[in-house]
Amino acid sequence: MDFNPCMKHQLIRKTVREFAESEIKPHVSLLDKESRFPWDIIEKMKPLNFFGLQVPEIYGGAGLDTISYAIVIEELSRVSAAIGLCVTVHNSVGIFPILKFGTKEQIQRFVPVMAQGESIGAFCLTEANAGSDAGSVETNAVETKNGFLLNGTKIFVTNGGVCGTILVFAVSEDISKKSCASVFIVEKDRPGFFVGEIEDLCGMRANPVSSLFFEDCQVPRENLLGKIGQGLKIGLTALDTGRIGIAAQALGIAQAAFESSVSYAKERQQFNKPLSKFQTIQNYLARMATQIDASRLLLYRAAALKDSGKPFSAEASMAKLYCSDTAKEVTDLAVQIHGGYGYSKEYDVERYFRDAKVTQIYEGTSEVQKMVIARSILSQPS
Repeated sequence: MDFNPCMKHQLIRKTVREFAESEIKPHVSLLDKESRFPWDIIEKMKPLNFFGLQVPEIYGGAGLDTISYAIVIEELSRVSAAIGLCVTVHNSVGIFPILKFGTKEQIQRFVPVMAQGESIGAFCLTEANAGSDAGSVETNAVETKNGFLLNGTKIFVTNGGVCGTILVFAVSEDISKKSCASVFIVEKDRPGFFVGEIEDLCGMRANPVSSLFFEDCQVPRENLLGKIGQGLKIGLTALDTGRIGIAAQALGIAQAAFESSVSYAKERQQFNKPLSKFQTIQNYLARMATQIDASRLLLYRAAALKDSGKPFSAEASMAKLYCSDTAKEVTDLAVQIHGGYGYSKEYDVERYFRDAKVTQIYEGTSEVQKMVIARSILSQPS
């Protein structure tokens, strides 16, 4: 196995880092403070193919491999986890299911517009009684002569406040049958579709997370993704891909916190010497660096398996579990190294600390990842 990044991957990292440092970083603190979505930055990202990272070139995308995709998300999240979240959700669980399960007509209709960033994608699975239990969706889809009528409420929808193309999971038959959930592609201008208030969250504050409401929302038959009853299959397939993106996002947060800690430890003086001279701080930095390197290897393994067409579900869960734990632990240590300053909004590590926690929750909680991993282990022949 070659652990050295190829020239293409090095160039992608360099290009995205330069963009993030120059175009995003100067605005991050204010965006977080005001809980504001950066439309002006999004406009600059559109021509650079950030919204069509793995979309084939024939549909207007960049056609990147999954390792390249992970690098892009990591570098964006290193500067702004909220923008990284917008991009990864849009690409992984917004566009990917349409490419994977959509008809030729659906792909031609929805994907090019999404790849250009003109319509931001959202993934609507979570409800008051359905989150980790993906089979307990209660949003209802009643078949009519013109298509389907959707009724229900989705909560904590990433990109919810700005989404243009929404994948909605709804029960289309007997609500007691977990296998009967289906997926519908809903455009934002459909009658009966409403966006709720933006959530006031602890972290990821520049991403407009909201509830979405469907009240007799009329969806044409041609907007059914896949077949009736394929919802759980589509959802789990999408989440496998999504977990690679969230792992990359968590890795970016951890990398940013680590770099800030190294810089601060070299500059901050205590007892007439820099913090970096104290063994305890050195131990913290060594632990952080090791966890980050291990996270990156797990992430790239999952990405490489996906690119090779091999099963990667367990590996994606391992990457997501470990990377999110790393983000939480590294940002905690970063705050500790910064001391009182680490608890102040004057320093970025306070934001990294808030942003890190949710990576252990969305796209499947850490507990769900362990279930997926254990199921894979126990399904192997003895």
